[in-house]
Amino acid sequence: MSSLPMQVALMLGETIEKVIPITFMLAVVFTVLEHFWACNPGAPWWRKREIVTDICYWFFVPVFARTMRIGLLIVGASAVFNIHDADELIAFYDNGHGPLSQLPLWAQGALFLVLSDFMLYWLHRMFHDGGFWKYHAIHHSSEEIVWISAARFHPVNLMLGTIGVDVVLLMAGISPNVMIWVGPFTTFHSAFVHANLNWTFGPFKYLLATPVFHRWHHTPLEEGGDTNFAGTFPIWDVLFGTFRMPEGELPQDYGKDEAAMPKEIGGQLAFPFRR
Repeated sequence: MSSLPMQVALMLGETIEKVIPITFMLAVVFTVLEHFWACNPGAPWWRKREIVTDICYWFFVPVFARTMRIGLLIVGASAVFNIHDADELIAFYDNGHGPLSQLPLWAQGALFLVLSDFMLYWLHRMFHDGGFWKYHAIHHSSEEIVWISAARFHPVNLMLGTIGVDVVLLMAGISPNVMIWVGPFTTFHSAFVHANLNWTFGPFKYLLATPVFHRWHHTPLEEGGDTNFAGTFPIWDVLFGTFRMPEGELPQDYGKDEAAMPKEIGGQLAFPFRR
């Protein structure tokens, strides 16, 4: 029962098992919030034109990410630490390793959030330049941004983004146990910043990314699509000159930079390789 393939199969099963109730919970929460505090008027999220595509991503991405994260951690431990035995691999990652694993779990979690967001800020900017945009364009193709749009990512974007960053930090020694609370926070916050809400948090807009902050990032490039790259902490945009939240103005148009993007998930996954 302790074999690695069995552990992987159990973890994937747990992933699907967790996604379903989380999806229903988020659906209820954001249905209510978007009804009372909509940023942009229109049909409710379940009636958006590409809802089937977004639902497919919503279930595909967690399974893909979990599989690739495990695979990269195995390869990394083998190549860097010369660990090949399944039980040794599980023990090696179980509670982290090295100096970082000696920190209190709350400190490891805070460090994980800050370091991952800093790295993802720069990786996000990279995906807006040159040959990487064709992968990130899938995420920007939604013309109706709602909470479930958060999962629309191409696998290459995921591998070079959140998955890669998670692997780097876990290999550096941070315990996977931080995911007990970091995971739910990032899932909720990612859905939150994509929700159709007019929330800005007022003077606290520099502390935590809000829906209006991130919706400006989804506008056409000339309006704000090349600003607000931070996923969680807008301070990175403030420090590096990419912050945009015009006072008293709300974003309106989304997904206009990739009007020719296929609408279904299969066409979108193939899109970067056909350009």
